[in-house]
Amino acid sequence: MSCGFCADACCQHGVDVSIVELDRIIARAPEIAERIGRDASTWFVPAMTDDADFPGGAATRTTVVDGRCVFLQRDTRGCALHALSLETNDDYHLLKPMVSALFPVTFGDGALFCSDELTDGSLVCAGEGPTAYEMARAELAYYFGEDLVAELDSMRSAATPKTATD
Repeated sequence: MSCGFCADACCQHGVDVSIVELDRIIARAPEIAERIGRDASTWFVPAMTDDADFPGGAATRTTVVDGRCVFLQRDTRGCALHALSLETNDDYHLLKPMVSALFPVTFGDGALFCSDELTDGSLVCAGEGPTAYEMARAELAYYFGEDLVAELDSMRSAATPKTATD
């Protein structure tokens, strides 16, 4: 929530939402509707897609309003779901979609990989700075466990070129 580099350009496409996450978001509809000024009936595309990679085995997608995810705060920056969770001392993982929290890392067909926006060069903040893995490391640990992160750390170490000072 502290990044101000790109004016939330990562939110321009909306985000995939598992059926489990959808239910948790709808359970807090009155609070969210008040915050974003839109009725819950407008938050998600109507289609639900079966997808075994998502919790609950299915997912939908948030709608895009004026070129941004419906949950992007318009009067400030950042995700309204994340901000609401912080303000109510709730773990944002319980409300914010996993795909959003992991970005720019994503998943599909049983694998983790970089999002299309990162690989096609359209992500404004790509380039210098931390790697996609470094950006998502804590979220990967939360969702997939410390054992996976330890394995990924080992892969990163093996792939990192050694310098003369190593």
